[in-house]
Amino acid sequence: MSDVVVAAIIERGGRLLVARRAQGAAHSGRWEFPGGKREPGEDDRSALARELREELGVELVVGPLVWTAAAGARELRFYRYAWREGQRPRALAAEQFRWVRREDLPSYDFPPADDGLVRALAERSPPPR
Repeated sequence: MSDVVVAAIIERGGRLLVARRAQGAAHSGRWEFPGGKREPGEDDRSALARELREELGVELVVGPLVWTAAAGARELRFYRYAWREGQRPRALAAEQFRWVRREDLPSYDFPPADDGLVRALAERSPPPR
């Protein structure tokens, strides 16, 4: 069975939250949607909740699965997350984070496996459910 990587598409005020991977990490310096590898015994939602606490110090409400992609032996799953007012994200495990307009996403250096999603989000098609 392949590894599963889960990530959150978080939108607030028309901007999406992206994080820059820390030096020394795989794809260091590249931008990503927050998330990470699912650990044994975790389902997608619990893994994402853990990753968002560890990376950004936030608790958010999971939404639907909106995109899947393959990256070698890994399956990438992207979920929509609702932003909770009053949350203050912090770059705990990432080098930094930014709120980015959809149309600006392609100008950021994402891992190649995210290319299709980045294009779709920038073009707003297909719209995340």
